[in-house]
Amino acid sequence: MTRTIGIDFDNTIVSYDELLCRTALDRGLIGESDRTKRAVRDRVRQLPDGEIEWQKLQALVYGPLMRQALVIEGAEEFIRCCREAGLTVVIVSHKTEYANYDDTRTNLRIAALDWMEAHGFFERSRLALSRSAVYFESTRADKIARIKNVGCSHFIDDLEEVFLEPSFPSDVHKILYAPHGATVSANGATVMPSWRALRDYFFDSRA
Repeated sequence: MTRTIGIDFDNTIVSYDELLCRTALDRGLIGESDRTKRAVRDRVRQLPDGEIEWQKLQALVYGPLMRQALVIEGAEEFIRCCREAGLTVVIVSHKTEYANYDDTRTNLRIAALDWMEAHGFFERSRLALSRSAVYFESTRADKIARIKNVGCSHFIDDLEEVFLEPSFPSDVHKILYAPHGATVSANGATVMPSWRALRDYFFDSRA
């Protein structure tokens, strides 16, 4: 039976770290030393009305500035390896259509699809992913239901909270993408520090 590899989108395939930092600096919200999403988030949340400022910042980078976000190193190669090995790849993301604090009312799902198209995700000669294999869900519960309904054998996510949900299907192999230091998962997920490690895990050891 063909395995179906499910992959989260935000902060798993696409990195906002550099864009968040640059945008927060431009808006005078952080100092030069804050370079990761977590560092920017923590610094901004300490400001007056920090939670709202953080949501405004996210609205910008997930919406009108999305085109400037970067593919995480190794993600494209992993998807290409899956295609060459005959594995099915689906992307399942918890992403609403609009952000609460985006005055431009940019559709976040369309922005994400446009970003994927610009990076060759749908080109037959590159990653050859079908648009019908990309799912955006409005809630975490809907995301988990989709993971189950499309028959994922494995799911890769940077948020362990997804795997900790009681509704997460027990027969799906949980893989925590953790480039910033996590080494042990609270729920038995396999922890991977990079996409290169993921590639080796799938295609060298034949997990």
